[in-house]
Order: sequence, then C-alpha cells, then structure tokens
Amino acid sequence: MRFPRRVLLGVTGGIAAYKAAFLVRELVQAGADVRVVMTRSARDFVTPLTLATLSKNPVLTELVDRISGEPRWNDHVALAEWADIMLVAPATANTLAKMAQGLCDELLLACYLSARCPVFVAPAMDLEMYRDAATQFNIARLKEHGVNIIGPASGELASGLFGEGRMSEPGEILQHLVDAVVDQGPLAGKRVLVTAGPTHEPIDPVRFIGNRSSGRMGFAIAEEAAGRGALVHLVTGPVELGLDRPGVTRTDVGTAAEMAEVCKQLFPAMDLVIMSAAVADLRPSSSAAKKIKKEGAPEVLQLERTEDILAWMGSNKTQDQVLVGFALETEQALDHAREKMARKALDLIVVNTLEDHGAGFGHDTNKVVLLRSDNTMTDLPLMPKTDVARRLLDTLEEFI
Repeated sequence: MRFPRRVLLGVTGGIAAYKAAFLVRELVQAGADVRVVMTRSARDFVTPLTLATLSKNPVLTELVDRISGEPRWNDHVALAEWADIMLVAPATANTLAKMAQGLCDELLLACYLSARCPVFVAPAMDLEMYRDAATQFNIARLKEHGVNIIGPASGELASGLFGEGRMSEPGEILQHLVDAVVDQGPLAGKRVLVTAGPTHEPIDPVRFIGNRSSGRMGFAIAEEAAGRGALVHLVTGPVELGLDRPGVTRTDVGTAAEMAEVCKQLFPAMDLVIMSAAVADLRPSSSAAKKIKKEGAPEVLQLERTEDILAWMGSNKTQDQVLVGFALETEQALDHAREKMARKALDLIVVNTLEDHGAGFGHDTNKVVLLRSDNTMTDLPLMPKTDVARRLLDTLEEFI
C-alpha cells in the first residue's frame, strides 16, 4: 500500500497514545511524510523522542518553545498549509470537545483551526465517555464541519469494560485514509497517460543516439497520479527503474517511433496526458544491421527528424483532454517554453533549465516553473522530484 502524502498527526493524552508509534511507522512505511504535534498531556503516555525517531521529524507541542532561553514560535499556519491531511489519533473526549467548540489552547488545536486540508479523527476513550450525550453531540458537530470520523472500534477498554471506545488499529486508519484520498479525489477513475525516460535511436546493434534522462520525473508523476486514484498508463523508454504500484500499467519502448505508436493508440481514451519523456528529436537515417567497424566507419552520420508526438497530440486532442508537456532548456527557458506551448496547443508546460543546479537529468531533485496557457505561472523552488510531481498534480486537478 502506497500513501505518498504529507500527514500532520496530532496525538492527544489518552492510553491509546501508545498506538501513535505504530501509526507513525505504518504511515512512513507507506511513503507518507509525517510531522507530529502532541498535546501536553500526550507526553505522559508516549515520548516525543519516540515519535520523532519514527517520523524523522521534530515533534512539536508548544505554540512557543524556549530553547536556551530564546523563545521560538512554532508556526501553526505553516504546519496546516504544509499538510495534505491532518489526522488526530488518538482523539480524546476532551480534544474532541475543544475542536467542536473552536477552542485554541494548544498548538494542535491552532493547527486544526488553520487547516484547509481534509481532517480525520480517531476517537479513543472509555465506553461511558463515548456514549455520553455531550461526546456524541461534539462528534456530530465535527461531522457537520466536514471532519471525518474513523471508528472507534469495540473491544476491551483500559477500564476493563467491553464496548465501543477503542482507537482503530493503525493499519485500519491507514487504509481509511488511502480509501478516502483515492476514491474521492478529482483524479479518481480518470485515465492518465504518462511518458518517461529517454529514447534510444540505433546507429547499429551496439551504438545509439540518446540522452541522459533517468525517467525519475515521469515515474514520480505516474506514482503520484495513481495514488490519487487515476488509472495510469506509463510508457517508458529504456530506464533502470521499477514501479510496483496498483493502478499503473507499464509499457516499455526503445525508440521514438515505438513510443509514438503506443501513445497514439492510447491517446484517444485519455483524460490527461503528461509527456515528461525526453524523446529524441533526431535519429540516424538508417541503422546498420551489424556493428560498424572502426576502419569502415563513416565520417558523417546522416540524421532525420523523429515524429513530434506532442505536436500530433496537440492537433488531435478534444476539448475535454488536458495535455501537458515538458521543456528542458539551456537559455531563455520561458520564451522557448511559451513558443512550444502555443505551437503544440498545450494546456500547461513544465519548464526547467540546466542553468539551475540540481535540476534536469540525473538528479533526484528538480526546479521547475509550471507555465499555464493563460501565461500564469508557478515558480517552484528546488525540491525532490516526488514533491514536484505532487505540486504538478495539485495544479492539474484544477483543470480536471
């Protein structure tokens, strides 16, 4: 199960807080980036060090920390904006009441009031506390405000009673989050074509014309789209990457002509097409059947243009299809990208330049500009390609 999301986890002060350690581990193993905010009382049940070690991020509790006597403000707004999902687990009766009433005496509650992402809570308390009319009223009020309730489960409680009130198990919570994101997002059920990697244009059985594309950007896009519920067809040139992800169908090709053939077959059925492959613009006019020996090698290699797959798509797309291209430049990147976008009828183009350190081929990072057909743009900082894929899909969901 993959869940490449940014999760802000709130942990409150109940005996079920010990499960937060297992929950963090489940989320991280599923690919989530997890940051933990604890209430003050939660520290009596599980240590911040445990959750910081498992999440690989500092754990925060106070709105203002004092380190070496110097106050430091923990920006609850930035934390809330960072998150794709906010999850409070366990959520005690006390915290549920505060959330329902809009109280804000903890960093966790300040994050909740600032959150614009989906919010989930996993209640955990004793049977009579859960049954109490006030708790039920608060849960109902949170539901009215759009908060998603996970559980609680039934079973033996800390008091020795049996009944509702147990926090749902970490695996069940993770599955609930995955189902909610995959089934309800704008890309759920959409058909998405992604191309990745280079193409190799043979000179002879040994040599070829190619480029340095690793395919990492396209693979990150394919995985992110599948994680949002899309039905993804990944067409990739020769790369050394694997992708074992439900929702992704992979087709491997070698040359630009092979990629064009597959893409043309798939294109009419697609809702969204993201052409991140570095397709060769030129190929040898003829390819030798046997290895060319040094003694008889020609001094001039005759080349011809390959088919422009993206231009073909631009001239054949329907009004309902969204078409995205990539432009890797070495100079005047935005000017060249605007010309390419207009000529190929693109809805959006992802622009990067080799002038930026850490961008382009051969890196796990990229620095791009998302340029739309209305000439508005989003200039992203240098970030991992997985984060670039997330930001790109966030933008494309607006089109869908």
